[in-house]
Amino acid sequence: MKTDFKFSNLCGTVFRKGNLVFTPDGNSVLSPVGNRITVFDLVNNKAETLPLENKRDIRRLALSPNGNLLLSVDELGQALLINFRKRTVLSYFKLKGKVRDIKFSPDGKYFAVGIGRSVEVWRSPGYAREFAPFELHHRHGGHYDDITHISWSPDSRFFLTSSKDMATKIYSVDPIEGFRPTTLTGHRYAVVGAWFSKDMSAIYTVSSDGAVCVRRFRPHGVEENLVFGEFPRDEEGNLVRTIWFTEERHYAMQTARVHSAAFSWATGLMVLGFTNGVFGIWEMPGFNMVHSLSISRAKINTIAINTTGEWLAFGSSKLGQLLVWEWQSETYVLKQQGHFYDMACVAYSGDGQYVATGGDDAKLKIWNALTGYCFITFTEHTSAVTAVHFTKGSQVVLSASLDGTVRAYDLVRYRNFRIFTSPTPVQFTSLAVDASGEIVCAGCQDTFEIYMWSMQTGKLLDVLSGHEGPISGLCFRPDGLSLASSAWDRTVRLWDVFDRSKIVERLDHNSEVLDVTFRPDGKELSASTLDGQIHFWDVLKAAPTGSIEGRRDIAGGRKVGDRVTAANNSSGKCFNSLCYSADGTAILGGGNSKFVCLYDRRSGILLRKFQVSKNQSLDGVQEKLNSKHMTEAGPTDLIDSDGIDSDTEKQADRSLPGVKSGDKSNRLLKPEVRTRAIKFSPTGRQWAAASTEGLLIYSLDETLVFDPYELDEDVTPDTIRGLARKGEYLRALVNAFRLNEKPVIREVYESIPPLDVALLAKDFPEAYLERLLKFIASIMESSQLLEFHLRWVSGLLSNHGTFVKTRSVALQPVLRMLQRSISRMHQDIGTVCDKNHYSLDYLLVQGKRAVEKNKDEEETSATDGVTMSNIFSGFSDDEEKNIDADAVSEDAMEVDDAGVPTSV
Repeated sequence: MKTDFKFSNLCGTVFRKGNLVFTPDGNSVLSPVGNRITVFDLVNNKAETLPLENKRDIRRLALSPNGNLLLSVDELGQALLINFRKRTVLSYFKLKGKVRDIKFSPDGKYFAVGIGRSVEVWRSPGYAREFAPFELHHRHGGHYDDITHISWSPDSRFFLTSSKDMATKIYSVDPIEGFRPTTLTGHRYAVVGAWFSKDMSAIYTVSSDGAVCVRRFRPHGVEENLVFGEFPRDEEGNLVRTIWFTEERHYAMQTARVHSAAFSWATGLMVLGFTNGVFGIWEMPGFNMVHSLSISRAKINTIAINTTGEWLAFGSSKLGQLLVWEWQSETYVLKQQGHFYDMACVAYSGDGQYVATGGDDAKLKIWNALTGYCFITFTEHTSAVTAVHFTKGSQVVLSASLDGTVRAYDLVRYRNFRIFTSPTPVQFTSLAVDASGEIVCAGCQDTFEIYMWSMQTGKLLDVLSGHEGPISGLCFRPDGLSLASSAWDRTVRLWDVFDRSKIVERLDHNSEVLDVTFRPDGKELSASTLDGQIHFWDVLKAAPTGSIEGRRDIAGGRKVGDRVTAANNSSGKCFNSLCYSADGTAILGGGNSKFVCLYDRRSGILLRKFQVSKNQSLDGVQEKLNSKHMTEAGPTDLIDSDGIDSDTEKQADRSLPGVKSGDKSNRLLKPEVRTRAIKFSPTGRQWAAASTEGLLIYSLDETLVFDPYELDEDVTPDTIRGLARKGEYLRALVNAFRLNEKPVIREVYESIPPLDVALLAKDFPEAYLERLLKFIASIMESSQLLEFHLRWVSGLLSNHGTFVKTRSVALQPVLRMLQRSISRMHQDIGTVCDKNHYSLDYLLVQGKRAVEKNKDEEETSATDGVTMSNIFSGFSDDEEKNIDADAVSEDAMEVDDAGVPTSV
């Protein structure tokens, strides 16, 4: 089994805090999710999380106008310079303070950073690695409170800064004759944003009370308005004094405060987001309302507008919502929301295409593992969802909850079609479904019983009792003959659900059992206990076969209030979730730690440790104890001394003389990093972990891995291509798999004639069968040769069915991967056909008409032939020869002469 799993995507979290940024083409939006960045492709419907991390939660993002450079700044001022197109980090930089806003100039030569009360202008770095990529151009001050917003002029010569001191200032990048930094006042509350108009003839400022001011620029004592930046002179060449004045003042009639704002140069529209979840669109400078809509129950933290002004992006950090709205058609382009509380459980569908997650917010969400989007959310539960499970056909998903119900959902019609309940109210904590999908079992934590229902009728079939503690885990054997249950009474019990006359096997442990799972072949069972061990049992003999001591492996990270380092704090570390790999050769374990451990089953050796997060904004990530962060009031990380984007901002009052910070009793809560559930994909290509940050997906990346198989010196790309040119396709394909370079394999594979596939599939060596099936499954979704792939799959499975059956367990991941690819292609083609139903009918009708027309023409030509034969039948043989000779000479005349007729 390959262990080079790499982080590939983050689902379940779409927005945390910070700001949203559109790409220059306006087709994608960048959203900060914790200390990572997710790119939502709004055209291709895909979500991609960049493979890089900041040290802490990202506060601000800035993308250069050409889309090459990306700046991400965390809450302590640590900045990453990222090559956005190549997804690589170019440089790390420390900004001396907490960044309030950061913006690139429209020409991309500078970027302005608001740090506290001052603003710094930096030269934009180059696109390659440099010794000192950041160069400070100038530092400006003048504000009396923190800066809230920065915006640039269209010509990149000036920029505006808004502040909580109710003022807006105008600065120039370079010294300009006749210009001095200007302060615009007149608001009674903190200024949320300020922007230049497209022609630079006006400035629009917005304050938190909904007041919008339109400022104009003109010479002193003259009513004529000017374009800012073109300073007038008198007849003697002296500069004329100019002033800014408030031309109009408007008010957004809302009962709530303005929390975020944005302005579009392309359309001249201003968008305001309020604390009650309502946003409004106004046309400037007349401030005419275009549209207003309530999109959330919490305040709108950030607003972004794409370059064309058609799409508006909204982010709400309290509910974790990300919305993209097209205001002209009044439709949602994107509407995503993660789990409000922690994610508690995760399950893969049978083909690995979908992932189901349940959370403490009583919601069940279904995610597409390929695109990273949530396409359906079920909200029927009234309490936390504790377990989810797919049936064999992946058309039904079940969930157990603390509200005392187990619900079955139809993924075809998207409805809750079955509810399983117990005679007395209980709280269900575990769930299992047999291989046929007919028997549903759920364990509870209060009565220590296991309830069993029929999927068809929904009736309660039996109640399994015997445990003396809360049920922690349930798992059906893959063949469906027995059910394993683990509990806090230190036992694992094996039940025969179809024959209750048999004795229940009891497997005793030395500590409380937290989870239980079967190996894919059903011959082995593993259980994790509270003392940090993983125990293995032979199912047929009910005897232990080994154990793994994993407490030291999973230990790591210390909490903020801990007085000891992580190395001395391994007590209480254990695996609360276990999962076998698809081939059963490895086992994966996760728990209340930042690590997920992958073990080899036979040797018990730790193969890899995956650190699910390096975000220091989470509790339990740091390893060492730093005493300077401990104060008399407690750890500094738990004291709210700043109040940025937090609901306790008003409590940190600095209005009184001599007060430097608010009450030290105001505390923050840092979420603890942990993994509550892990699952391997049935294809064996990826695994998912339900962690504090969301649903982390790790997958295999083999693009740069050289892994030959039985390689000889004479097996080279040139010799393989030479065999393919000679027509020896079988030898060429086998040698390509021995070399194991995907481009060469694909070149030889696609050069095979389709008519030879049946013969080659019959003679193909069985040693390379698994590799060929895996290769077909990997390229099927990106290739257009659908019929060619299906010919290969049909030929291989028909001619090598016995081999596939005998090695069904080893080939199961490959077959599931192949099934997912085929079902995906079937779904895509079906969607295209449904959308083009009438076009296909039209083409079929036209095809029939063309065939009928050709038949009519053939019949007409045949009739003409018969007529000519009748005509020739009236001549003698000599006359026919003369007619043929004249026709031949006439044809020759037409060929020899260049369009000029000669004598006939």
